[in-house]
Amino acid sequence: MFCRVNSIGIAGIEGYLVRVEADVSNGLPGFSMVGYLGSEVKEARDRVLTALKNSGYSCPPRKITVNLSPGDRKKDGTAFDLPIAVAVLGAYGVVPKDKLERVVIAGELGLSGEVKRIRGCLAIAAAAEELGMEWCCLPEGNRREGQAAGNIPVAGVRSLREMEEFLKYGPRAENIAEAEPEEEEESEDLPDFSDVIGQPHMKRAAEIAAAGMHNLLLMGPAGTGKSMTARRIPTIMPPLTLEERREISKIYSICGLMPEDRPLIRTRPFRSPHHTATVQAIAGGGRRPKPGEVSLAAGGVLFLDELPEFSRSVIELLRQPMEDRSIVVARVHGAYRFPADFMLVAASNPCPCGFFPDRNRCRCTERQVKTYLNRISRPILDRMDLIAEAAPIPYEELAAGKGSRQEENSESIRKRVHAAWLIQKERYQGLSVRFNSRMGRGELEQFCALGREEEQTMKRIYEQEEMSGRGRDRLLKVARTIADLEGEKRICREHLLEAAGYRRGVRFYWGGGWD
Repeated sequence: MFCRVNSIGIAGIEGYLVRVEADVSNGLPGFSMVGYLGSEVKEARDRVLTALKNSGYSCPPRKITVNLSPGDRKKDGTAFDLPIAVAVLGAYGVVPKDKLERVVIAGELGLSGEVKRIRGCLAIAAAAEELGMEWCCLPEGNRREGQAAGNIPVAGVRSLREMEEFLKYGPRAENIAEAEPEEEEESEDLPDFSDVIGQPHMKRAAEIAAAGMHNLLLMGPAGTGKSMTARRIPTIMPPLTLEERREISKIYSICGLMPEDRPLIRTRPFRSPHHTATVQAIAGGGRRPKPGEVSLAAGGVLFLDELPEFSRSVIELLRQPMEDRSIVVARVHGAYRFPADFMLVAASNPCPCGFFPDRNRCRCTERQVKTYLNRISRPILDRMDLIAEAAPIPYEELAAGKGSRQEENSESIRKRVHAAWLIQKERYQGLSVRFNSRMGRGELEQFCALGREEEQTMKRIYEQEEMSGRGRDRLLKVARTIADLEGEKRICREHLLEAAGYRRGVRFYWGGGWD
């Protein structure tokens, strides 16, 4: 007898239909599997046979052939265990085959017949909905996660026996996932901007960067609050929308990073890889291509602390995703596109010892300073919209109690950033652009038009700072964000001058302005 079950495979972060076919016939008893299978899927043979036995199913010795179609796409992971077992039971006539046409099944089997959690359930449920399926059957541990993907009904099963009952009698009430109420963003135990002492220039740069999703480079000696400021940037960004939560959670689900106690990611990502991270860890890839740090930071912040300490290849690979907001990982058996719509925040000391340009404390030679700074190439600098310098903090500010300081908290800054986001949402309605930093040439000409006085100011800045064409465009985008924060419809001269102030570090540090 023959039976066919629907399941979903994962390619990149998207799901595709996999037909699990089982045939039971007379002949020499055996269990063979075909269909371009990865090692985990090949091992499913032993898991399935043992789970069937321990679940109390009596399957007479027959020749069992299982095929996973399409045969030209490699199947990996353990999510095919449950559909293989159901297909075999259907071929033996144990479960009704007429109920399988509009159901997607996925899950890992334990030797006892228990159905265990798997990765990528958001992508599986979303693909099942797109395919027009009526039900999606997942492990009970992934039930809430699957339901969060959309409107398709999701049933959770704990064992093979429960799977049989579902196909024969329909789902139990307790096995059906109800719609999850929209959860508020977590607010407790999050860092706050009021913890950062002083540094108004750096805080202002962080606010502008968050308001327009601009890339930010923080320069200054060690211990001046660069990392503290960077880690608090997600707290001044507006909460995630439901669609953003689903997209971000899909990436984390495929990587197996979803928290077990919640179906969706609630807070904006903040990823801070170590400077020893490899190209593959940052970009993604591997034997089974998975998203890397640039994708895990989508919708949030990718923070590279001590940027010059990262390998040159890692720094340079950021060029393409910073422009395209996605990254393509090419492999022999296919190319995988992962989202990479992140905000890059980097921190760097100005020299190996960290005290340059204070020659009273810095002992680095001119060559050492140049060599250290030149680890960051000019093309990467051109993609950094703002460069903010952190000054040493006076002892009196450090010694003063928190109650005696008037440091602005994250909530008040977030209100201004949110207002700027709403202005951009209205401005770019109907366009593919969402933030000022994402504007192309057409949007720049339309929304960043300058008056005569502003044009003269822009020309003078361009010549004095020895800017490139890309640098000019990015300065205009920052000026547009500053104007949005001020509630101004036009870019004024003071907006251009403030934006230019965050570009002077390029000429000073990398242009030899300190020679």
